[in-house]
Amino acid sequence: MVEVGVGEMIYSLRKQIQKIQSELDALGTPVKDLPELISSANLLRSNEYLLKSNEKQSQLLDAYRQYSKSLEEMLSTVFDIQKDLKNILKEQSALMSKHKTIKKPKRSKSKK
Repeated sequence: MVEVGVGEMIYSLRKQIQKIQSELDALGTPVKDLPELISSANLLRSNEYLLKSNEKQSQLLDAYRQYSKSLEEMLSTVFDIQKDLKNILKEQSALMSKHKTIKKPKRSKSKK
């Protein structure tokens, strides 16, 4: 079975994904070249943006990987529970049908 804390872990990962997505969105669009700066300075500014963006995207991918793994584990647990419940229902149904056949009332012979 999966740990009880999987739900908490999924919630935490979802919050982490939202935070990283917000940080990535806060980076905005790539910086535009400023004509008053030389091309190497423009390249440095562009490179800084790309580094930050790439780092956030890597964090986001990692968080999504962990999130989907946790969801798969939880789904597997749900299917295991469903299978167990099915088996329990089958057993109970079989017991009920046995119980009904055992306790069938005997018909009394009518007096003539």
